[in-house]
Amino acid sequence: MASARIDRAYAACEALARSHYENFPVASWLVPRRMRPHIAAVYAFARVADDIADEGKLPADERRVQLDAWQRRLHAATAVEESAQPPHAHEDLIIVAAAHTIRTLDLPIALFDDLVSAFAQDITTTRYDSWRDVLDYCRRSANPVGRLVLGIAGYRADVEPPLAASSDALCTALQLTNFWQDLGRDWANGRLYVPRDVATAYGAHESDLGTGSLPSSWVDAIRECVRVTADLFQQGRFVCDRASGRLRYELRATWAGGRRVLERVERLGSRLLVSRPALRASDAPILAWRVLRWRAFAAEHLHR
Repeated sequence: MASARIDRAYAACEALARSHYENFPVASWLVPRRMRPHIAAVYAFARVADDIADEGKLPADERRVQLDAWQRRLHAATAVEESAQPPHAHEDLIIVAAAHTIRTLDLPIALFDDLVSAFAQDITTTRYDSWRDVLDYCRRSANPVGRLVLGIAGYRADVEPPLAASSDALCTALQLTNFWQDLGRDWANGRLYVPRDVATAYGAHESDLGTGSLPSSWVDAIRECVRVTADLFQQGRFVCDRASGRLRYELRATWAGGRRVLERVERLGSRLLVSRPALRASDAPILAWRVLRWRAFAAEHLHR
């Protein structure tokens, strides 16, 4: 009975994961099969938390209360053995799967807490003063995902600091790339992730942001953001080499895909506000080639 309940819980998480397009290694055939249910459980827990934070129709205080309740439910479920009562609601199934993954694989629940804290910050914070502030947000919104994936794969980031640091760098690079990729969407929704001190250094003012082309000051500011992001991608190469088996190729493909989007961000220049760079089906052969020629491709980007 317990096994059937767990299977049902993981199936619900995988269904949720497959119903959303994300840069998240849930459905990729490169991810080892044994890891997929656990990764889906992480994704589903985070997806619900993100949806709570983004529910704009509800007052900010109420969304925060709901996030706190979601976090407490996970802690409560993780602290006890499996309940004999079958889960009923869809969210019950997600909690069951996430708690089972945490207990089975001895994952730090603090990483889930970090994710919730980042989603809570999204409710009230729409601007960032410095790189320190942006990177702190990434530390909680992106980096836990990488560390959880490593834990699911059997790596101990806590006893291998270089692996953890490289994973953090890659996850932050991917998060930053998503920020620059979604510049137009975020601006339309009242958000801006370009650090204020970077914009100020290039004479870029929010009053210059409209609905059309970016002025040269903002193009220069974005170019600086791309440079910082590219440096983080380079720091993230180690984890792509340290991982073994199919996960190594999944991480390399993720790295190459993120780097290609970043290239398009830079090429768009003044059109970035009105055009969103993204991967297309036609990119698949190029990305496959880059993964197969990984060392030569990564070394080429090291000198850019």
